[in-house]
Amino acid sequence: MGARTPSGRFGVGASLTLEELEGDPHALLARLREREPVSWVGALGGWLVTRRDLAMQVMRDPQTFTVDDPRFSTGQVVGSSMLTLDGDEHRRHRAPFAQPFRHGAVHARFTTLVTEQTERLIAEMQPAGGAELRRSLAAPLAVAVVTRALGIQHANAGAVLGWYEQIVAAVTDLTAGRPLGADGRDAYVALSAAIDPALDREPAASLLAAAAGDAGGLERERVISNAAVLLFGGIETTEGMIANAAWHLLSHPDQLGRVRASSGLLTNAVEESLRLEPAAAIVDRYATTDVELDGVPIARAELVRVSIAGANRDPAVFPDPDRFDVTRANARRHLAFAHGPHACIAMHLARLEANIALERLLSRLPALRLDPAAASSPRGLVFRKPPQLRVLWSPQSTSATAM
Repeated sequence: MGARTPSGRFGVGASLTLEELEGDPHALLARLREREPVSWVGALGGWLVTRRDLAMQVMRDPQTFTVDDPRFSTGQVVGSSMLTLDGDEHRRHRAPFAQPFRHGAVHARFTTLVTEQTERLIAEMQPAGGAELRRSLAAPLAVAVVTRALGIQHANAGAVLGWYEQIVAAVTDLTAGRPLGADGRDAYVALSAAIDPALDREPAASLLAAAAGDAGGLERERVISNAAVLLFGGIETTEGMIANAAWHLLSHPDQLGRVRASSGLLTNAVEESLRLEPAAAIVDRYATTDVELDGVPIARAELVRVSIAGANRDPAVFPDPDRFDVTRANARRHLAFAHGPHACIAMHLARLEANIALERLLSRLPALRLDPAAASSPRGLVFRKPPQLRVLWSPQSTSATAM
């Protein structure tokens, strides 16, 4: 595929390395967006789309840019699911899970659970005066909530987190052009074994049992694949949202001060964090036919990668796009949850968890701040978040206070 690329036309894309894309890619993505909004990036083995309008065009046109391809990274790890199908089959797989994840249903069913789990995790952290937030709060909260949502709360939380991390690593390896290792396959096998018993309960017992019942209409193997996608996405999106939002707020004391002075700004701060560092930075599509995108000829079956990270900093939509501004009026126009038929099914649950977690953190932990001895910023090729997020607070006073 690289041989048919016009010589010299995509100089910026040709120069990119995986290391640059995994670290702090935003200046490079800005150059691509300005000069080569559809560019051949050899390091990624395909085209990279960085402009917001073009990103939306690709994601809302599954007839031309599909996920239904055996090369799709997540599909190689967990099999066929709503994430790897388009058209009628996509709707058949997504429909049994859609209703419980609608906005009203999520808030009615999960607000109390999320609040209780958040309070429990913060109470466990409080006496120490410091913690690594991903492991102490973001990840265990996400695991507790999504396993309850799917009806597999019997599964060991530590094991679930381990399987999830192996699946994340496998998807990242495939995106980077590395082969799928045994760890990713083994993690999915173990996860499937943990999920399987839930399918035999009465349909009213859990979301998975309902999907596997006659009304759900999905084959047992496909229910498990979709459950793995929901579990994987539910943990990854939420953990990344909480970690990145905490990092953004604590890295910008002026913006944190605004949120503390006006708690109503917290929701917008979470959206602004999603815009600047989407938990999933890249989504994949495959061209179903020869097509032109912004005047660039793309051949049938070629890989087209949409840079959510690039689209979210498009200055045509977001003035001063690299600035973290908790009062940004259009922050919610980000594409962090994708767009079109494959928009994240659990976005309302992820938002609920992130907002409650951040609100309780700021209220319960006085003088919450980043640990200066362990500085860390978001990074990652596909999934972006701080490798670790070490924070400190004043342990002597941890009663609930106003933000």
